[in-house]
Amino acid sequence: MSSRSNETQKLLQHWRESVPNDRLAHLIRDVGRAQMRALQLRLSAHGVSFGHWTFLRILWIKDGLTQKELSDLAGVMEPTTFSAVKAMEGMGLIERRQMSGNRKNMHVFLTVSGRALEKDLVPLAEEVNRISVEGISEASIAELRSTLLTMIENLVKAEAQAMLADAGTSDAV
Repeated sequence: MSSRSNETQKLLQHWRESVPNDRLAHLIRDVGRAQMRALQLRLSAHGVSFGHWTFLRILWIKDGLTQKELSDLAGVMEPTTFSAVKAMEGMGLIERRQMSGNRKNMHVFLTVSGRALEKDLVPLAEEVNRISVEGISEASIAELRSTLLTMIENLVKAEAQAMLADAGTSDAV
């Protein structure tokens, strides 16, 4: 058994035996981590890291973004994006270009090789998604999706309320 598979097995055992009623946030995080490990295992056969996958997915949808736009969409800091873009450029997956009239911003474009990976890598992610819901009915999957979206909506509302309360507090000072 590989160490990654062993990690996932330990995670399952932990949830079933040690903390079956722990907070939902921890369970959601661990499901995400297990899915990332499963995908990384498949991506590595193509020489792509999970971090690079994140940027490739964004560029497959919208090519030619600035590094800042790429950072924002990936939800990571600009130095992280810079390092990943530099590595991906070295791998021949992307190229950076300045656009005419704007010498400040570097735009990131997929190369032919980077674009071609989409047909190989997207099915790997789809496979991981299929595996993760095996044995779960379509109705349960739809209910789970709805529940998770409602949780996000609740958190968006709570975040907005907290920001308003914080703004009111800082105005009073």
